[in-house]
Amino acid sequence: MTRIGSFIGRHLMLTLGLLVLLYMYIPNFIVALMSFNDASESRNLYQFQSFTWDNWLNPCEPMGMCESLRVSISIGLLATIFATILGTLAAFALVRHRFEGRATMNLMIFLPMATPEIVMGSSLLALFVAAGMGGQLGFGTILIAHILFCLSFVVVTVRSRLSGLDSNLEQAAMDLYANEWHAFWRVTFPLVFPGILAAALLSFSLSFDDFIITNLNSGQTVTFPMFVWGAAQRGVPMQVNVIGTVMFLAALAIVIGGEVLNRRRARLQAAK
Repeated sequence: MTRIGSFIGRHLMLTLGLLVLLYMYIPNFIVALMSFNDASESRNLYQFQSFTWDNWLNPCEPMGMCESLRVSISIGLLATIFATILGTLAAFALVRHRFEGRATMNLMIFLPMATPEIVMGSSLLALFVAAGMGGQLGFGTILIAHILFCLSFVVVTVRSRLSGLDSNLEQAAMDLYANEWHAFWRVTFPLVFPGILAAALLSFSLSFDDFIITNLNSGQTVTFPMFVWGAAQRGVPMQVNVIGTVMFLAALAIVIGGEVLNRRRARLQAAK
């Protein structure tokens, strides 16, 4: 016990960090476990009955689930592309330029992040109805809504990356006869790209996961979160856990892949 106590004392921060990570990932482990649950003959869907591969072999068995997943992925990708482009341009404008109303614009960017989703969703619904789109709610209105609330997160993420960027690097590139275009693509963009990528991943995650704003502006269109909510009234199918596990593994692979690339790049630079 003394040795264990001294080890924990020497590695207290590491121990606490591992405990926090374990606590955070317990729901993901439960989701992965339940994706192998055979609950076809039981009404208790939240208790592990027996092991089966059927959920993974037939992920689209619940009618409408894969279609709703396709809708969510399509909206998420489109919202991510538009929000990332617009948010990146806005972040560059806020960091690199001084103009009248800049402080007010900074404040306005934070407001959507602080506004409750129910307020934003109902406001967007009122906007669409006032614009004569009340009978056309669906894929388009969901996409517009997702771009709007993802935009603030992109601006904040990219701006934080730009704020820590040393402008002397661009000036050094220009001193070496690079024009503004080449200085941007060869120096600025590679340095800002991790922030842009992080903003894009955050945007897709927020869009894919959103329910409240989507539910108010969806019309007859059903996204994956809405399908899960509707299915929960009767009992969530175990295939939902399969989709959740796949999304978690995909996100984990992206994070690990990015970290591996960063370490490899760091080793190559150190070798030079």
